[in-house]
Amino acid sequence: MKAAVINQYGQIDDAVAVTEVPTPAVGPRDVLIKARAAGVNPVDHLIIKGFMRAGDLTQPLIIGNELAGVVAETGAEVTGFAVGDEVFARVDPRIGGAFAEYVAVDQSLVAAKPQALSFEEAASLPLVGLTAWQALTEQAKVGPGTRVLIHGGAGGVGSVAVQLAKHLGAEVVATAGADSTELVRQLGADQVVDYRAEKFDEILSGIDVVFDTIGGPTQDRSFRVLKPGGTLVSIVPITDIEAKKAEWNVDARTFYMRPHGEQLAHLADLVTSGELQPLLETTFPLAETADALRKVERGGARGKTVIRIPA
Repeated sequence: MKAAVINQYGQIDDAVAVTEVPTPAVGPRDVLIKARAAGVNPVDHLIIKGFMRAGDLTQPLIIGNELAGVVAETGAEVTGFAVGDEVFARVDPRIGGAFAEYVAVDQSLVAAKPQALSFEEAASLPLVGLTAWQALTEQAKVGPGTRVLIHGGAGGVGSVAVQLAKHLGAEVVATAGADSTELVRQLGADQVVDYRAEKFDEILSGIDVVFDTIGGPTQDRSFRVLKPGGTLVSIVPITDIEAKKAEWNVDARTFYMRPHGEQLAHLADLVTSGELQPLLETTFPLAETADALRKVERGGARGKTVIRIPA
């Protein structure tokens, strides 16, 4: 089968190649998915550059973390899926392998694809959807009346987080560029701050929860807008976290999402009910995986980039 792999850690241009590799073996709990599309995420370049490596590469590593496709085979202990089912999944991050024609995934990480979505739209949702859901419901306990600030409201994670926060009953404030303001309002934000024209920390206060997808100075300034006892949740490491928590009298935490098939199925239900719609920006064929990765690396996205995989 064809797959996008790395044989060494390094820059995208030097490390990524699309080549022939063996089809993965199917374990007793595995669902073998004939992939039709795979989402591209910032974590993919961190893996390529070696920031998340457990050791040196001894064989080609298939990259990619989320996909949608059709079940081609099931392991002997699989009960929830059958050949021909349309599914999507966030793969085990220790294994990867989504940028490939066939991907073996433990059944606990797989969910039925929403019928309303194309394969490309579905493939864009697992990682960002689970990240946003776990941040808002597990890390921050967002509920009716919670005042939430979401940074990067037009980005992959942010665009989903805006919709989910609104679903949970929150008052949603989001940051975005002027060219994305109307889009983010349509996603459900009650207030959108143009981060290029306005300093959010000078016009906002009394925020219950900040969901930070940006890091750096944006993260640092976010402490100022939280009310005492508020919570900052970030997917970017927080430096000097204990000192900042004490200085501002708030809670703060960094987390990394975990794959979860049942939660993914719940997100699929929200898609079906019309409360959640993934934001797809552009697609690339599998042969142009390096181009897709470079686009995501440049940042500034409005939604997700997805790799198309031939049927």
